[in-house]
Amino acid sequence: MLDYMLKHRGFPGRLPGTDFQFTLRRANPKGPTPLTERVRRPDRRAADRRADIGFMKALWEAFGDEPFERGNLDAGRLAWLFGREVIPATDPFDPAHYEAMLVIDEQLARASLPEAFEE
Repeated sequence: MLDYMLKHRGFPGRLPGTDFQFTLRRANPKGPTPLTERVRRPDRRAADRRADIGFMKALWEAFGDEPFERGNLDAGRLAWLFGREVIPATDPFDPAHYEAMLVIDEQLARASLPEAFEE
């Protein structure tokens, strides 16, 4: 069964000048990929870190400290922030649903990705 997937209009589809995807074009016919927490190691490539910063900047500009629906946000990109800078906004939380609500943990996000909040 295909779930409804909110498309976040105006949200960047990818990190400019790269292939780092931020959004999906269409829902997965097999259902949403469950959100999982990926471990960010200190030795990650600089390009991967720039993608994390760019994605957090886009999330902050689009949603600020308000809860937001997962919708068409890429599960792989969210996974690098999920469980730390981006956390469930509801309890219970279904990590395998396009309508799952998330929120930015502003204090942690500013501490771990300060470049995303620079003007």
